[in-house]
Amino acid sequence: MTINILHLYPREMNLYGDHGNVLALKQRAIWRGFDVKVIEHHVGDPIPKDIDIIFGGGGQDSGQVKIEEDLRANGDALKAKIEDGTPSLVICGLYQLFGRYFLTSEGKEIRGIGIFDAVTVAGSERLIGNIVIQSERFGEVVGYENHSGLTMPGEGAKPFGTVLKGAGNNGSDGTEGIMYRNCIGTYLHGPILPKNPAVADFLLLEALKRKDPSIAALQPLDDTLEMEAHRSAASRPR
Repeated sequence: MTINILHLYPREMNLYGDHGNVLALKQRAIWRGFDVKVIEHHVGDPIPKDIDIIFGGGGQDSGQVKIEEDLRANGDALKAKIEDGTPSLVICGLYQLFGRYFLTSEGKEIRGIGIFDAVTVAGSERLIGNIVIQSERFGEVVGYENHSGLTMPGEGAKPFGTVLKGAGNNGSDGTEGIMYRNCIGTYLHGPILPKNPAVADFLLLEALKRKDPSIAALQPLDDTLEMEAHRSAASRPR
């Protein structure tokens, strides 16, 4: 069985090691005997129909401007896959653009595709440092945040987690990220998946269950090193 991973805008949206999340997904699938195909989506490309996981990373404001038109042109196709349950992870810049819009410090509105009920506005200070959150679904999740955008989730938006250490969505409401269906939006770089194998395996399992409903669980892996990295990251000062 082959798992097809769609990597959105790998040139423009790949800050702070986000590509490592694709590598982690690929390796954890290979260790379990699955094949993996990574399909890069660049500006001007169509969204393939046969996609099992969607991933997108962070980028500077200039990168978001470069992809805005193409992302909106493909918004309906991406929304349809999210609504259908395709597991997805979008980080920082693409997390913002999976919301309704991002208002830059220059007052430019970069329109998103509205998968998440959230808006983002540029703040006056960067929110930087190690972050630890408590996720209802995944337990403790660790990462590194570096953003000046302040994301304001709508009233019905479900957070990815609550902040234990760090700033999160906006530094004030105690939330971090948004989870909608099987789509996770977050500010956690790091990359996030190598240090949080439960999140990686959620994406893989949901992808496999959609291909073969008889699959109920993944073969366990030895995550000793991954959890050592997790604990080390959680213990670092902010």
